[in-house]
Amino acid sequence: MNCRFCGNKLNHEFIDLVSSPPSNSYLSAEQLNEPEIFYPLKLFVCDKCFLVQIDEYKKNNEIFNENYAYFSSYSNSWLEHAKNYTEMMIEKLGLNNKSQVIEIASNDGYLLQYFKLQGIPCLGVEPTKNTAAVAKSKGIDVIEDFFTEKLADNLPKADLILGNNVLAHVPNINDFVKGLKKTLKPTGTITMEFQHLLNLIEQSQFDTIYHEHFSYLSLFTTMQIFKTHGLNIFDVDELPTHGGSLRIYAAHSEMNKKHSEHVKKILEKEIAINLDKLDGYKNFQVKVDKIKYELLTFLLEAKKDGMKVAAYGAAAKGTTLLNYCGIKKDLISFIVDRNPHKQNKFLPGSHIPIVSEDALLKEKPDFVIIIPWNIKSEIISQLLYIKKWNAKFVTAIPQVTINN
Repeated sequence: MNCRFCGNKLNHEFIDLVSSPPSNSYLSAEQLNEPEIFYPLKLFVCDKCFLVQIDEYKKNNEIFNENYAYFSSYSNSWLEHAKNYTEMMIEKLGLNNKSQVIEIASNDGYLLQYFKLQGIPCLGVEPTKNTAAVAKSKGIDVIEDFFTEKLADNLPKADLILGNNVLAHVPNINDFVKGLKKTLKPTGTITMEFQHLLNLIEQSQFDTIYHEHFSYLSLFTTMQIFKTHGLNIFDVDELPTHGGSLRIYAAHSEMNKKHSEHVKKILEKEIAINLDKLDGYKNFQVKVDKIKYELLTFLLEAKKDGMKVAAYGAAAKGTTLLNYCGIKKDLISFIVDRNPHKQNKFLPGSHIPIVSEDALLKEKPDFVIIIPWNIKSEIISQLLYIKKWNAKFVTAIPQVTINN
């Protein structure tokens, strides 16, 4: 494999999670009787540009298809995050009814709905038909396609291009960034949010590794990618979302915008832990395996003591976590999810059944493992009633923790 950004031959392994089925390929009861395909889940780091990446084992259009089950609007905290962002950008850029906003990977219209309410023209680009259909039902214009340099030729020029958790999801990152350059008005702004590699490493967030995440990004490397294609990252925000993310702000290089103090500060933090050297990427496997053994020990002891364990949140994280740890439904009885598109299906690989929240009241488990630990507070407040039968919440990342 060669680096998807600079083309350098990849020789350095970052983490080997062996193999896993695609993270969002939930199974029906009928499919449990069919063979299931597992793909390698191994990351490499480039020793030239330090992009951490996975090979394209499963094609983009096979992952993001009409059966894609991730709908952004099922998280209240994520909706609030989107609403706050739109209000901030309208004020910051002076957006009005003559402006143009384009969101790449607009999903079910979770964010663009707030621009639309303010009368600001907006357009979504979304390849998954089922989520695009929901956005259209909200009156949002959507182009059902992948964003590429070629597609950019047919898009209106934008004052604001945004993409939340999409930059890491594109196999051809050079083509994608070229498309951003083409679509942006001369004085326009790009914002992209993505999980920060620094947090992934420091907090052992290995469960955020899956096949649809092709790249794992530091600011150091992302600035190189954008600069190569005529775009300048001039500012950045640190966000609490997804266990610690960055929101970059970029403009045409010709604008000559100076780097903010935030950019300098985050680059200093990355260089302090050697993300500009191979040393910064060593020993991650050891940290990950420690979590694996801790979680298995907890589950085996709970089973031995006759305790019932359930989980909450059939997120993509769960597929990676449970498959790498070899956990099946004998150790976790069921997993609850609010999304009706996931209910009455089974997690890929582990085949743990996905059910509605009613199951918690009926089964009264002793422990509930929170899979999407990044919205732990939201979930705990939603499920506080489990305390009535003395149940406890558990998280596995960055270490196994029982919340009394």
